[in-house]
Amino acid sequence: MLVTGSEVLVPARQGGYGVGSFNTNDLEITQAILRTADRLNAPVMVQISEGARKYAGTEDLGHLVADLASRVRVPVALHLDHGSSYASALSAMRAGFTSVMIDMSHLPFEDNVRETKRVVEAAHAMGVTVEAEIGRLGGVEEHVSVDAADAFLTDPDEAERFYQATQVDYLAIAIGTSHGAYKGKGRPFIDHARIEKVAARIPIPLVAHGSSGVPAWVVERLRAAGGEIGDAQGIADEDLSRATKHGIAKVNVDTDLRLAFTVGVREVLEAAPAEFDPRKILGPARDLMAKIVEHKMGVLGSVGRV
Repeated sequence: MLVTGSEVLVPARQGGYGVGSFNTNDLEITQAILRTADRLNAPVMVQISEGARKYAGTEDLGHLVADLASRVRVPVALHLDHGSSYASALSAMRAGFTSVMIDMSHLPFEDNVRETKRVVEAAHAMGVTVEAEIGRLGGVEEHVSVDAADAFLTDPDEAERFYQATQVDYLAIAIGTSHGAYKGKGRPFIDHARIEKVAARIPIPLVAHGSSGVPAWVVERLRAAGGEIGDAQGIADEDLSRATKHGIAKVNVDTDLRLAFTVGVREVLEAAPAEFDPRKILGPARDLMAKIVEHKMGVLGSVGRV
């Protein structure tokens, strides 16, 4: 069933667990997410980026997710990921999204507040909930590209002022995670003390972007199937689990699904180069992505919460 973001995230913040917010681009990814959530009785968010909307048709992918969400028993929020403008957020709301992100974190504080307030006012009038961001994550994700020198962690006092000024429903904070498959050397850093400080100042659900784990088994199978990937590093499971105990309620995952999808396709085509049935090529990819979703839901503690 389709619900707002707050309907799945507020209970998570209060209960000390996390809800996976998984990016989708097509039918197979969406099925992997929703079927797994339904089987595990786990609340979930399915998020669509502006790039995915452009790829699949401005309204088509959202309608697909909404239709499939109406057929499962668990609560599902349909979320716009990294909305880059008021117009983009409004377009998503009109297309049936129940949650939107307005990302103006690259702007000065007062400009971020002003643009976020515009979206919050429109969204709340339409029964939609809103995510914004304060602080800047490093890494690359579609139109979001931030060099390490330009990334900075969220200041707890600034986060509190931002929340009070905007009344946003949930807030993405920079805590040391980053977008993409290359999150640093060794064990990527998460500032747990910073999460606790922010959570002590604002009562709303907090959001962790760039939270893929980049599992070693996926990387190994990708390389074995002829894929090329460098020294990829992800966020440790224990770090994510700990973060959910202290206020992180929404955990974004995209890279892990992309890697699993690629592994599934490559393995089929390597083993059967004459295969041209899309169902036989994409089916195994869907199964691998479901495995990723199941693992992440277990790490976040959302299994059996419905």
